Amino acid sequence: MFDQTFVDGVGKTNKGWTVIISALIQFAVIAILVVLPMIFYDVIPGAQLTSTLVAPAPPPPPPPPPPPMQQVKVVKVAPRQFDAGRLVAPKVIPKQVAIIEEAELPPAASDVSVVAGVIGGVGPATGAPGGVLGGVAPPPPPPPPPPPKPVEAPKPVGPQRVSSGVSKGLLVKQVRPNYPPIAKQARVQGVVLLSATIGKDGRIQNLQVVSGPAMLRQAALDAVSQWEYRPYLLNNEPVEVLTEIEVNFALQ
Repeated sequence: MFDQTFVDGVGKTNKGWTVIISALIQFAVIAILVVLPMIFYDVIPGAQLTSTLVAPAPPPPPPPPPPPMQQVKVVKVAPRQFDAGRLVAPKVIPKQVAIIEEAELPPAASDVSVVAGVIGGVGPATGAPGGVLGGVAPPPPPPPPPPPKPVEAPKPVGPQRVSSGVSKGLLVKQVRPNYPPIAKQARVQGVVLLSATIGKDGRIQNLQVVSGPAMLRQAALDAVSQWEYRPYLLNNEPVEVLTEIEVNFALQ
């Protein structure tokens, strides 16, 4: 039974090939472990990379230098010993007393009497009181301009329109119209309205019918054409006026 377990009764192994295959497998595993991190690497976010690579902002420019200080000139005023004829006591006693000759102050304006002449006139070179420039009397002043002419009121152009009440006040001659017999028989009555121009002499001109019954119009024209008025005065001058005249026809 145990004799059939081994071939030829001796167990044999290929040690050389086994070592080579084992070495190759180990090298392959190491190569895979080295290459995989190089293929599957983590990608760095672009925003993080940009913020990391952007250079920082430059520092702000230095403030401008302050303006130079203006030098104040100190003017030393020598103290006056006399002011308007009065002696002024010094505030500090000097070590050495110096004699100061002061110029006379100019006279006050109220003490100066104005006596002047014309420079270059008759008299000394500086002028004389009442002198005349160049020895020639000045020309007389020009006469005053004439007074302006009074502005005349513009004259009216064309006839002036007045109301019928004004024209009635100027009426001096009124001829009553004759009632047409046909209108009486037909019992026609009413008011005839006329438009007329009163001339400068007070006579009727351009008499026209505005409205009214047809049977009564001619009788109204015949009567009003004989009316006379006083001239209408505008700026004390007679002018033509345009007015309306009413003629009333009524049956009794």
